[in-house]
Amino acid sequence: MAIFQIHDEKTAPEASQPLLEQVHKNFGMIPNLERVMAESSALLEGYVHLWKLFDTTSLSPIERQVVYQTANFENQCEYCVPWHTRLSQLAGMAENDIEALRQGTELADPKLEVLRRFTKSLILNRGKVAEAELKAFFSVGYSAQQALEVILGIAVKTMSNYTNSIAGTPLDKAVEKLRWKKPIISMQANMDTV
Repeated sequence: MAIFQIHDEKTAPEASQPLLEQVHKNFGMIPNLERVMAESSALLEGYVHLWKLFDTTSLSPIERQVVYQTANFENQCEYCVPWHTRLSQLAGMAENDIEALRQGTELADPKLEVLRRFTKSLILNRGKVAEAELKAFFSVGYSAQQALEVILGIAVKTMSNYTNSIAGTPLDKAVEKLRWKKPIISMQANMDTV
């Protein structure tokens, strides 16, 4: 089994050091995820860059958190769910919707629920969503551009979720109180929401 180091600005490979400094400047700290990613400066640079790009999309901050948190839930990322719980709070998401995302259940806001279902379907079906799902996405006011932007958000989360999965990234103290384990959902309930 590989051992993944949790780097800082001094132990990280040289190419990763300025990226970690940038993360620290932008975020006020360096989360353990980025410290682990620092082993590969290419991965860390891609993650930092794509995160920034997703922030420039036409999706609102709350919609971006729906995409991120849906991916975190489906990929069972025990590291990312707490962080995105906090980021959802900072974005102003309703507490009941934050909890629904943590539980993998229906959101109270109908438009956000369509976004959650579309994101989930893209992940579970490896991008092969049914035409009816795409029509449902467009019927609530989302655009073709936004459908593609959801894919960008999933790409960002794929990098972080998979890194945390293989590295067993320890949760940062900053979000310890928001620790999460994926709830057990019945197979039928899971199939009903795809």
